[in-house]
Amino acid sequence: MSQPRVQITDEQLLSDNWYILKKYSFNLQRRDGSWQVQTREVYDRGNGATILLYNLAQRTVLLTRQFRMPAFVNEHSGFLIEAAAGLLDNASPEQRIRQEAEEETGYRVQAVEKIFQAFMSPGSVTERIHFFIGQYQARDRIGDGGGLEEEGEDIEVLELGFEQALAMVKSGEIIDGKTIMLLQYLELHLMAPRSLMILVAGPYRAGTDDDPARLAANVEAMEQCAADLLKAGHFPVLGEWVALPMTRLAGSRAVGDELYNAHFHAYAEGLLQRCDAVLRIGGPSAGADRMVAHGEQLGLPIYRGLEQVPPFVAATAEA
Repeated sequence: MSQPRVQITDEQLLSDNWYILKKYSFNLQRRDGSWQVQTREVYDRGNGATILLYNLAQRTVLLTRQFRMPAFVNEHSGFLIEAAAGLLDNASPEQRIRQEAEEETGYRVQAVEKIFQAFMSPGSVTERIHFFIGQYQARDRIGDGGGLEEEGEDIEVLELGFEQALAMVKSGEIIDGKTIMLLQYLELHLMAPRSLMILVAGPYRAGTDDDPARLAANVEAMEQCAADLLKAGHFPVLGEWVALPMTRLAGSRAVGDELYNAHFHAYAEGLLQRCDAVLRIGGPSAGADRMVAHGEQLGLPIYRGLEQVPPFVAATAEA
C-alpha cells in the first residue's frame, strides 16, 4: 500500500467569523522523493453551484449584477455581471441551483443540465463549483428576482443577447470567471456562430458639404465594407439603402431639406431594429454615432472593425 505524499502536522483555526479560515502545516513529498515542510492558509466556504440560463430561439442569456467587496478592494467598481450562483448549504447541487436561479432571476427553471465541476481558486479556497445550464422561456418567470434582502443581496437581472454577452467578455465588462466559462461552453456546444445581419454605419454627410460626388464616395466606402462582410458569410445592410429612397418617396428633393431631416434617421433606425449587430467604420460622423447609440440601446453588439466581426462558415453537405 502506497504511503500518502501529504502529512498534515498542525492545524490552526484563524477565523470562524463569516466562513472558516485555517492555517495548515504539512510535509509534502516532492517528485524526487524528498520531503519539504510547508504552511498554507485555507479558506473553507463550502461548495457551490452556478447556472447559465439561455433561450436558444431568441439567442439570449440571463445574467445578474451585484456588488462584490473582494472585487471592489482590488481596483474594480465591485459590481460584477455574473451567472446565478450560490453555496450548497447541505442541499444537492441541482436542488440548490434551482432555488438560486429562482431567487436571483425570478425564473423557475424547468430542466437543468450539469456540464462539469471545477475548483475556481485551489491555491487558497476549498470551494468546488458545480456548473449547470438550463433553458428559460418568458412563461417561466414567476417573480422579479433580486435575491434575498436579509442576506444582503440586491441583485439586478440582465437579459442580454448572446453575442452581446460574448462581446462584453472581450471588452472586460464581464470579468467573472465562472460566467466566462459558462458563456464559452454555450458558444462551443449550443450557440454555434451564425450568419448575422449587420448594419454598416459610417460617415455619409460628414465633411461633404452635401456635395453629391462626396456623398456617393462615402456610400461606396460603406458598400465596399458591406462586400467584405458578405464574403465573411454575413448579410450586410446600409441605412442609406433604405432611408435615401424612402425620403425621396416622402417628398424630399435634396439631402438636408426639411423632409430629409424629418425622416432619414427614423428610416435607418427602423432598419436597425431588424439587425443583429452594427459595424462602425470611417471617421467622425454624428449620424453614424447616433446609429451606434441606438444599437447599444437595443442591446446589439457593436463592432469597430472588420477584424472584430466573428467569421461564419456555412455548413456544406458531404459528397
